[in-house]
Amino acid sequence: MPELTSALETEKIMHIHVNGRNIEITDAIKAYVKEKASKVAAHYEQIDSIDAVLSVIKNPSVTESHVAEIICKIGGETITVEEKAESMYASIDLVCDKLNRQVKKLKEKGLSKAKTESIRTTTTAGIEE
Repeated sequence: MPELTSALETEKIMHIHVNGRNIEITDAIKAYVKEKASKVAAHYEQIDSIDAVLSVIKNPSVTESHVAEIICKIGGETITVEEKAESMYASIDLVCDKLNRQVKKLKEKGLSKAKTESIRTTTTAGIEE
């Protein structure tokens, strides 16, 4: 049994929160956001939490009145993306695509930084002062 508990302790749990402003968040919308956000989280295991804020602009002259904003916390970094569209599902699709690109960019940046740090390390053994 000790192996099972140690495996559970190392497994990281990511939280996805969905909130709404000027809109009633239905179970279908919440499930859709969680499905799309979990696909982004599958690419990068270091994601701590994803907070989605969905809102509707009540002005009739605004065509793209559905706004989706996602705040993603990865270690010490925070990625905030926002998209507007004519329907809530379209804005969720757009914002998740944008978040996916940003997470990939951050991941590649971290990987390239790790590679350059390992290349630049030099030993000073044998150098006398």
